[in-house]
Amino acid sequence: MSTKRQLFGTDGVRGEAGTFLTAELATALGKAAAASLDAERPQVLIVRDTRESGPMLESALAAGIAAAGGDALLGGVLPTPAAAVLVKRLGLDLAAVVSASHNPYRDNGIKFFSALGTKLDDKAEARIETLLDAAADDAEPGQVRELNGGLEDYLRALQAAFPLDLSGHHVMLDCANGATFRAAPGIFKRLGATVETIGAEPDGRNINEGCGSTHLEHLASAVSGSKATIGFAFDGDGDRVLAVDGSGRSHDGDELIALIARGMAVRGELSGGVAVTVMSNYGFHQAMEQAGIDVAVTSVGDRYVLDELRERDWALGGEQSGHIIDTRIVATGDGIAAALATMRELGGGDLAAVEAMEKLPQTLVNVKVADREAIAGAKPVWEAVEREEKALEGRGRVLLRPSGTEPLVRVMVEAPTPEEADSVCERLVTLVRQELA
Repeated sequence: MSTKRQLFGTDGVRGEAGTFLTAELATALGKAAAASLDAERPQVLIVRDTRESGPMLESALAAGIAAAGGDALLGGVLPTPAAAVLVKRLGLDLAAVVSASHNPYRDNGIKFFSALGTKLDDKAEARIETLLDAAADDAEPGQVRELNGGLEDYLRALQAAFPLDLSGHHVMLDCANGATFRAAPGIFKRLGATVETIGAEPDGRNINEGCGSTHLEHLASAVSGSKATIGFAFDGDGDRVLAVDGSGRSHDGDELIALIARGMAVRGELSGGVAVTVMSNYGFHQAMEQAGIDVAVTSVGDRYVLDELRERDWALGGEQSGHIIDTRIVATGDGIAAALATMRELGGGDLAAVEAMEKLPQTLVNVKVADREAIAGAKPVWEAVEREEKALEGRGRVLLRPSGTEPLVRVMVEAPTPEEADSVCERLVTLVRQELA
């Protein structure tokens, strides 16, 4: 198998199942991943989401691990953060997650977690890629066996981290027909909440389809027509969450992080500041400044947030999209943990009445260009960005960056009013098109 192309992206190997991500590739990745470990007989956990291609890729991955002399432990359908919790809790050498997160069911992916419960770094992923073409060795085959009790272990870990009494709370959960469909209702009911669910009947193809954190309007409508006072929407693999209050108003990752950060700071639990990405709303930064909480800014991607947290020895960080990390619990985004953290900060209060931050109006336009990398040398564009930033100083901001995967330049403007945000964005978009279209 050729390894001339780079397989690993920002979140593992991902693509259309059966064409790009084939059983052959999954087997090769399993074998290479096991061979990359120092353990004499590597113990590797595999979990997956609810896509119909999951069992096929799970079996192929396990076959590769066993062929390299490792033992593959099949945990079944579990949220991604459960893999990060279990690999550390059970003292295993590696965990693999078969999932394509918020993508449609036709896609799938494979990502790995180290024995410490962290996503593999670039160096470790590069080593796996170099081993894909390695000649077969004479390792004695390992075993493939079921891992029982994984869901219960994960729920116990959540309950230990959040010993809450949620009796009297009526909660709506949108599980995106994905990996949280058992775990999320399970922990909320265990803590005493009255729970209603939507998107909790996976059939292999309906994952993320019109539901979950990428289709929040479905949850907003359901909450508005029910007795629930709050709703949480997860993505397909459960590593992110967005919220809806009782009035149907949505709350993104910035707002949830601001709420959680304020509460942790009051209790003296924050251990420093908060790490977020360049996409976080300017209002978040204003709110944190008012609360006396330091903020570190990273590139887009939860792995960069985690790197910043580890470097600074901070606990809390995340993304506007709903990846929220509390390293005291697990070193990756955990949607269910973030939902419970939100409930902890609310106490008996109503999310609709909480103003953890005031979001500035935001306008985002994706501009199609011939060469996204050419933006770096577009002097007139950057001169215009500088002028607009100066005019918005202390009131808003401008963010202009190339897409990492598509021929697009993203132009984002935040300003005190929607009209000003639209106007600034329109000027910059026009200039980008003139220079790069």
